[in-house]
Amino acid sequence: ERFLIRRKMAASDNRRRVKLYLLDEKKIWDDRGTGHVSSAYVEKLKGMSLLVRSETDGTILLESRIRPDTAYQKQQETLIVWSEADQYDLALSFQEKDGCDEIWEKICTVQGKDPSLDVTQDCIEESEEDRYEEFPDAAPPIEMPPCELSKLDEIAELFRSVLSTPIRKEKLFLALEAEGYIKKLLDLFHMCEDLENIDGLHNLYEIFKSIFLLNKTELFEILFADDTIFDVVGVLEYDPALKTPAHHREYLQKTVRFKEVIPISNRDLLNKIHQTYRVQYIQDVILPTPSVFEENMLSTLTSFVFFNKVEIVGMIQVLCY
Repeated sequence: ERFLIRRKMAASDNRRRVKLYLLDEKKIWDDRGTGHVSSAYVEKLKGMSLLVRSETDGTILLESRIRPDTAYQKQQETLIVWSEADQYDLALSFQEKDGCDEIWEKICTVQGKDPSLDVTQDCIEESEEDRYEEFPDAAPPIEMPPCELSKLDEIAELFRSVLSTPIRKEKLFLALEAEGYIKKLLDLFHMCEDLENIDGLHNLYEIFKSIFLLNKTELFEILFADDTIFDVVGVLEYDPALKTPAHHREYLQKTVRFKEVIPISNRDLLNKIHQTYRVQYIQDVILPTPSVFEENMLSTLTSFVFFNKVEIVGMIQVLCY
């Protein structure tokens, strides 16, 4: 019986085991330590709060009140990310999905939100057009043009026009997610390549560059899926600034060789390693430099790569044990 109790306690400890990260001034995620997370009422903060105690010495690594207007996001099943008083970003990376789900439900309970969603607030920036500044939900939805070759100029212009307007960026993101528009665009990409339609391919490059600038994890999950990532790389080969198309797909599919120091049989781990390498190649080699491609508009992409690496290390540790 004591053995069962110890096993249950160990399972609970693993479920609530987290790494705490802080996004520093250089936009790099800084590891602030490993500990165990809980939620409790904290008198000095006057509200339910998230607490993280160090697993090494029991010191408090984090004491953060769950405020009703803070936008929390759950990402990649084991991450909870939020901004603390608009000063810096924090992230909890859970060892286990169940622990992430448990704390997420408690956050949603405090805020009165639906835990089946991956964000607790509408992440819409301030300084918007005056007529929608106070009531952003009143802004009309964006109607997407038909996804057809003849409409590529119109689609590209629509994507360019929304980037300077936070509310319209949000509306475009919602439209893309609801209509499965990205995969329809990739179907057009195949048609344009088959027809050697260079103008269409240049338009698609501009469209997908704009999709990256929307800075949404949900869209990155679509762009970097196994069945779409090489098509996305293909689209990005047709940069109008280049005299001839690049050959990134050929490099990634034929030149690059994956070498295992030790054999890895876990398919999920292998897929995550391959995805992370390809996404980092897109970030470091394919996309324009920050002077052209605003660095602050790609912060979520940087986080996507970083937390993929965290997940890879966690999966390797589990396999070793």
